[in-house]
Amino acid sequence: MSLGDEPGYGDASRGEDGGYGGSGQTRTRLPDRPGDVYGGARRGRGSSSRGLITVVGVVVLLIAAIAFANRGDDSPSSGDTGGDKAKTSPTAASGDHPVDTRSAGIPSGFPHTGEGAQSAAANYAVALGSADMFNKAGRDQILATVITPSKVADFEATLDKAYTPQFNKNVGLNEDGSAPQGYTFVSRTTAIGTKTTESSADAATVEVWCSGLLGLAGQNSTNPVTSSWFTITMTLDWSGDDWKIVTHSQKDGPAPVPGDDRASSADDIAKAVEEYGGFTYAR
Repeated sequence: MSLGDEPGYGDASRGEDGGYGGSGQTRTRLPDRPGDVYGGARRGRGSSSRGLITVVGVVVLLIAAIAFANRGDDSPSSGDTGGDKAKTSPTAASGDHPVDTRSAGIPSGFPHTGEGAQSAAANYAVALGSADMFNKAGRDQILATVITPSKVADFEATLDKAYTPQFNKNVGLNEDGSAPQGYTFVSRTTAIGTKTTESSADAATVEVWCSGLLGLAGQNSTNPVTSSWFTITMTLDWSGDDWKIVTHSQKDGPAPVPGDDRASSADDIAKAVEEYGGFTYAR
């Protein structure tokens, strides 16, 4: 989800030293050809698809433009589970139940453990990749929920400079971030797996492997819904009895070889988005 043409993002490369932690450059281009490309044929990898796939990473890469110090260290987390469970695959389920509380619609109240940090990172990746990030009120509510309090104002200021009315228009939305009449805006992130790379008693660096969807579903859409694969790296602190984000960065992949599935119609995509809800992620 990068913005090469938006204010303040220049030619910075992706990484944790940038800040949605190392900022990437997102180029958003409208496709050159009009019409609905959903007609059943498999979509090619044209310039429009590449532009939209890049935009899927916009939130992550924008927040990555904020340079914050990595506050984790190399000492083992006091909350990490030990024994045989610590030797399992990073993506193996723990058997614990998901959290049953929410703040602003986002899962909250994660355990003060390594697994809790991974659960928080997965759920926060979903929130930060949602369609609500494209409007000011929704974006501020999400940031206030998932970002550590001392960094919220910085994140808001940075994203306000990026999510401009012109940027929304480039994506195909109205200036206020709403979808044009007759279209369904799709922006979803799905967590595939997580792993902790650094941890201490009150800090953790977690990588979340994700797939994403972004675009406008509609009969005459020039920005059809496309998919992408990326890995998000979050540094989290234990703050106010929950895990909160301090830094956030993204890199492309790992991406699987595309399958031979036929592209669904615009109506099918819009219907699926309206009918299929998301999940609460837990390790």
